[in-house]
Amino acid sequence: MGLLTFGINVTLDGCVDHREGIADDETHAFFTRLMDQGGAMLWGRVTYEMMESYWPAVARGDVAAPPAMRAWAVKLEAKPKYVVSSTRKDFPWTHSHPIAGDLRTAVQKLKDATPAGVLLGSGKLATELDRLDLIDEYELLVHPRIAGHGPTLYQGGLPSTRRLELVSAKPLRNGAVAMHYRRAR
Repeated sequence: MGLLTFGINVTLDGCVDHREGIADDETHAFFTRLMDQGGAMLWGRVTYEMMESYWPAVARGDVAAPPAMRAWAVKLEAKPKYVVSSTRKDFPWTHSHPIAGDLRTAVQKLKDATPAGVLLGSGKLATELDRLDLIDEYELLVHPRIAGHGPTLYQGGLPSTRRLELVSAKPLRNGAVAMHYRRAR
């Protein structure tokens, strides 16, 4: 059984708006490494649509991008992508698959079928999956910024506090800190 790892950019005040993080070669290398370690990606519909609107064009070379971003896009193109949505059924982006039925059962089945693990990259979906006790690890890239707005991490709340164990903390040259935590069981 593979682990479900929640990986996301977050500011010091908890903002997970993708426009608030530092987008440079170092942060792209961090997320490329995370993606390389996992066997599949898991997103909610909103994140999928945001990613689908940009990254395939970068992978094809239709959009100019620095080498680290292009490398990310090419690897993402080849990676299996699973999407949770109650409103959309068609996912034409290469290697995209819907997650249907009971969320707990479907995501557990995906974890069981993906020994290399699944990388979760959607804030709202993470809240729902954490409520179901399905997230095993957290890879947070904490940016040295205070956004002063949302959306924020776990904005929807959780029924109880999650205890985590620090696996590693690595400062990046740009001031961000890569924090790796494992769920304390």
